[in-house]
Amino acid sequence: MTEVVVEFVLKKLADIIAKEARLLGGVGKKVERVQRELTRIKCCLQDADSKRKGDARVQNWLNELRDVAYRIEDATDTFLLKVGYRDASFLQKLKKLCNKSKELYFRHNLANELDEIQNVLEEISKSKVAYGISDLQDNNKGEDDVIMPLRRATYQEVDKTEVVGMQADKNNILKLLHPDQTPRRAVITIVGTGGLGKTTLAHMVYKSARANFDYHVMLSISQKFSLKDLLRKMLQHFDDSVWENQAVGDLITELKSFLINKRYLIILDDVWKDDLWYQLRDALPDDKNGSRVLITSRSIEVATSADSQMVPYKLNLLDDRKSLDLLLKKALPYQEIGEKCPIDLLEVANKLLKKCNGLPLALVVLGGILSTKEPSYPAWERVLQAMNWYSDNKDIMRILSMSYEDMPYYLKACFQYLAFFPEDYVISAKRLIRMWISEGFIPIEGRPTMEIMAEDCLEKLSKRSMVQVLSRSANGLIKQFKVHDILRDLAVHEAEHENFVVVFSQASDDKQPNRIIRRASLQAQEKNSRFIKYVGPNTRSLLLFDAGYCEMSLHCSNFKLLKVLEIVGVEKFEYELKLLGELIHLKYLGLRGCDIDLSTFSFHRMKRLETLDVRGSKCNLPCDDLWTIGTLMHVLVDYRNFFDGPTSKDILMSNLQTLKWITVTRACNAKLPNIRKLGIRNECDEWVSITNLLQTLPVMVSLGIASDNCLPMEIVYPKTLPNYQNLQSLLLNGKWPENVNIEASLLPPHLVKLTLEWSLLNHNPMPELGKLNGLKKLYLGYHAFSTSHDWEGPIICPQGFPVLQYLKVGSNSSIKDLTVAQGVMPKLTYLQAHYQIKVQLPPELQHVTVEKW
Repeated sequence: MTEVVVEFVLKKLADIIAKEARLLGGVGKKVERVQRELTRIKCCLQDADSKRKGDARVQNWLNELRDVAYRIEDATDTFLLKVGYRDASFLQKLKKLCNKSKELYFRHNLANELDEIQNVLEEISKSKVAYGISDLQDNNKGEDDVIMPLRRATYQEVDKTEVVGMQADKNNILKLLHPDQTPRRAVITIVGTGGLGKTTLAHMVYKSARANFDYHVMLSISQKFSLKDLLRKMLQHFDDSVWENQAVGDLITELKSFLINKRYLIILDDVWKDDLWYQLRDALPDDKNGSRVLITSRSIEVATSADSQMVPYKLNLLDDRKSLDLLLKKALPYQEIGEKCPIDLLEVANKLLKKCNGLPLALVVLGGILSTKEPSYPAWERVLQAMNWYSDNKDIMRILSMSYEDMPYYLKACFQYLAFFPEDYVISAKRLIRMWISEGFIPIEGRPTMEIMAEDCLEKLSKRSMVQVLSRSANGLIKQFKVHDILRDLAVHEAEHENFVVVFSQASDDKQPNRIIRRASLQAQEKNSRFIKYVGPNTRSLLLFDAGYCEMSLHCSNFKLLKVLEIVGVEKFEYELKLLGELIHLKYLGLRGCDIDLSTFSFHRMKRLETLDVRGSKCNLPCDDLWTIGTLMHVLVDYRNFFDGPTSKDILMSNLQTLKWITVTRACNAKLPNIRKLGIRNECDEWVSITNLLQTLPVMVSLGIASDNCLPMEIVYPKTLPNYQNLQSLLLNGKWPENVNIEASLLPPHLVKLTLEWSLLNHNPMPELGKLNGLKKLYLGYHAFSTSHDWEGPIICPQGFPVLQYLKVGSNSSIKDLTVAQGVMPKLTYLQAHYQIKVQLPPELQHVTVEKW
């Protein structure tokens, strides 16, 4: 994590040197000197970080470096806050400034601070030799030695309590091992987060299947995998004479020679790197005799790289019934078969299992704790009250933390950021990605945009099973996700250990933390008003959740260096945001579910604002001040509470990518050359203005139009759009033109998502919509169908929809039945319909999740 801070500060220093040289004056040389020294120290950070777990000296050295990096950030940001950014508005202000002494005063303060920082950096640089950083041996070995015996015990000492709910999984894997599935050498991968029971399942399979193979072996793979050691262990199962210094090439030849014409089963447990299979496959011959390789991994990348023809076997969390069964079998090991658990214990057990969220390893360890207690309600209730996964259950956290330690430095910061969100919180991927970017965590690394790189970071967390994906967008990107409670505990522990985030919850005491708070997450509801006083001038990010009805004043002058501010879930907002306009470093402002007047705030000083998100809020919205911010990238509000937009004409907003929702007239006042997602609202039948506006948006991929009136042909069939061929998402909220049927050939050909609301259709659109070969999501929302039309029989989907995955049919009082014909929608996985609509699916779609609402 220190590397994240240092990397960010170095980028900030480079930016200041390049853009603010005039303001720095003679101090610029001191900034460059600090930059050079920090760059030299950075070179040994990865080595130091890999050794910190085993040596307190290294951890202390990293902490010192992290703190001085923060100090550099504070010094430069404070200077820019006091003196101002070098832009047009500042230059105008500077010309009017009569007294230059203030500028000289703040420059002098910065110079003194940089001198002190330089001295500290030089001491840190010298001390790395004294701490042994440059020549330390690998001290992670001790940590692995603790973990690996535990893992070996996991699959050497499998008992009946640990295999609850796994019999079906075992049978499924055994079927895949059978040669009838395919004669070729196949690689089967069991994928899932740490603690799901992958190792236990693999051992169960190994015990049942090994007798059917000529050669079989099960080996555990450490993170620091060595191909030479792995080959030697395989050979030693049939040849004890293998000597240690044999070359890798000789070992491959010997193993391959032995395995030729033999049917073999090789199980590789806990594989971390996707290149393992590429290194090993040449040693494993394919004689088309049904040989099998079984891999367990937390990473989906390992699975897909090993065998693209085999679908990874994803191990799922246990449901409540199986979770309770497993927990009780571990907690009450001496209970007779058929003996019922006392009702009072069942009550506590059901609360305890919720903490484990279906994770078998968590349930087994928790059951082990309960087995040492008296089987009584008070004893088990005390365990519930004292639940603390990290401090009380280090075996679980050691296993789960291996995924964390394996991450690159920037991904560790992204994972720690998840500590900001409360337990079981459904996190919006887009929202999180914009916060990551505002914080400066995302490296470019040759990618087109930081947003694409950030999406890739989230995918990496998903593939490592560190997040649970709940839904994906039509183009396959993660849309919403959650974090398992135990993994969130890991994120909180690591974040607080690194002084990255401080989390204030209901369980937090009122004592002020003995540290400088860089980022704060307030999740304590009515106690938030007490904790907010701990947020000080060094705080960069503040997230406030579920504040309820309590009154509190947020004096923004107390934390002027904020970059991220979000307030969420306040049903009645009685908070006072004072001096919001003073947050000149602010890049992300989110007010979700609030009732607050933003029109009184001066946005003209917030020259770095990138995202304004007030969806779900009842806000009086700002006008021209907001649209003068050249860095704005995303402006979002519900279409029922739309922006008026700029009153001045020809305002250039070259960085704006997302604008939802805005009135037509005001949208026409702005130049939006790079807008990709636009939502516009028509109130006065300004269709000509809308058409003219759309002509000027060449890169748009998502369009939403809302109107209280009938939509004309040129809007529902926007073929005049310059970007018509690339439009992927289209939302039309308004009455469909009279006597005009939907025609697929007139809609954008590459649509992946289509939403129709208040269309009042008097014809069945399904035959035509089925011809949209790329359509993945179809929303027929509230009153998509006319209530006055006499519908005879069901709405039938007779053909097409080759890739449709998600179908939603909203409230339509005249529609009673929805029928999908055989062979239609072969990729459908989810169908949501109003409770009054009867849904009929063909036999091949009986697996589809159907939700009524």
